[in-house]
Amino acid sequence: RGIPREPGARWTEPGCQSCTCQGGQVLCDTVSCSVPCSHPLPAPAGGCCPTCTGCLHEGVARAEGDVFSPSDGNCTICVCLAGNVSCLSPECPPGSCPSPSPADCCSCTPEKCNFRGHMYAHGARFSLDGDDCTTCVCQGGEVECSFTPCPVLDCPQHQRHLGPGQCCSTCRDPPAPAGCFLDDNGVEFPVGQIWSPGDPCELCICQADGSVSCQRTDCVETCPYPIRIPGQCCPDCSAGCTYMGRIFSNNETFPSALDPCLSCICLVR
Repeated sequence: RGIPREPGARWTEPGCQSCTCQGGQVLCDTVSCSVPCSHPLPAPAGGCCPTCTGCLHEGVARAEGDVFSPSDGNCTICVCLAGNVSCLSPECPPGSCPSPSPADCCSCTPEKCNFRGHMYAHGARFSLDGDDCTTCVCQGGEVECSFTPCPVLDCPQHQRHLGPGQCCSTCRDPPAPAGCFLDDNGVEFPVGQIWSPGDPCELCICQADGSVSCQRTDCVETCPYPIRIPGQCCPDCSAGCTYMGRIFSNNETFPSALDPCLSCICLVR
């Protein structure tokens, strides 16, 4: 084919032909493949021999380590290992089986349960000694019991109550408030109590639900020189006058602090 070959050289020609140069002649023969597995994959592109790095089963290529079920099913499990396919079928006990088997695998009847002198069919649910808080179930000859799950309560322990015949505790209604408790000074006022929290222009009342409602007083009476009485919200315009820090009664005259020749009088209007 126009290519020189050294004596004893070996190479592969298209069509999986193995050739060698011997004494000036080219001797070719079909490549001989040794396949040590039962389900090899076809030769890859450019190759001549099948490979055992996977499996070809029922026309489907499987990767190394794949677990699968054949098309005929019947609960058989197969695995691909080094080009070999190994399959296992379930062993069904005669007559009855200790636990329920997958559908269509074994035609067996799960065992009944003999529990405290009573026979229960497979899958039967019953209470324990009439206690509805405990539920038991028969599973293939074995009885499993569990307590009824209870919801998580969001009330404190002293408000929880377990009634007769109940499985789970419930929350009692909190007692009606007897008054209003103020956290800032620790004083508790009875329902209906009215007080001033420190500002004489603000009054608060203790409501029946334990809440506190407060309201401010608006002063509408005004005068130029009112008398402010400690602890009283609005200035007093009927008791006299306040002038330059001094209090004068109604109709009282006094010299002006700015001009001793001027005389002033307190007039309530």
